[in-house]
Amino acid sequence: MSEQVRKAGFLGFDVFGTVVDWRNGVARAAQPFLDRYAIDVDPLNFADEWRGLYQPSMQRVRSGERAFVTLDVLHRENLETVLARHNADFAAIRERDLVALNTAWERLDPWPDAVEGLTRLKSRFPIGPLSNGHIAGMLNLARFGGLPWDVITGAGLAQTYKPQPQAYLKSVAAVGLLPERTAMVAAHNQDLAAASATGMRTVFVRRPTEHGPAQQTDLAATGPWDIVAESLIEVAQALEC
Repeated sequence: MSEQVRKAGFLGFDVFGTVVDWRNGVARAAQPFLDRYAIDVDPLNFADEWRGLYQPSMQRVRSGERAFVTLDVLHRENLETVLARHNADFAAIRERDLVALNTAWERLDPWPDAVEGLTRLKSRFPIGPLSNGHIAGMLNLARFGGLPWDVITGAGLAQTYKPQPQAYLKSVAAVGLLPERTAMVAAHNQDLAAASATGMRTVFVRRPTEHGPAQQTDLAATGPWDIVAESLIEVAQALEC
């Protein structure tokens, strides 16, 4: 099935969890903030709680309950919700510190295999994020982590969030291709199922510690994906890059 991916004219990538390690990066950024304001919560648990609001906040947009806003807006709202859970004194917290912490999602380390794998894939295919992240955030994250994208697609371009079909369809249309001439690369089976439903080819990359050592989701491929791999380097090898 990898032969179909070899014919692709564009590889779109999920980013948070597939390309970058959001959990440790957010915890690292949160630690000094939590210490400064005496908020008693483990930084990794804080990162998990913040991420736990990610899908529910996007669902309000997907359902039409609210108009589209970019992910940085949702992250800021979710940040304040998590801080309130832990009795943060908002009167004492400086706005510039909240702004800085909210940009933690733009300062995340790539997984150890990511930059090499992307660079090898880029030698044969145009590549870019097909992410729920906004364009500015994806730009900043790429510069922080040395991610060699050719283009940025995804929610910021499509003005809707995955797994809505238009998030994929508008992204592949923007690069001038039909879905069947593109492939989605992700560590999340739901993402790949939605991409496949639009006609895209699919590549599953296993990230068994995205949510920490007790992760229970996406530990294995659950669909008939075209390629299943343990790393982006392995994907590059499968595609002869």
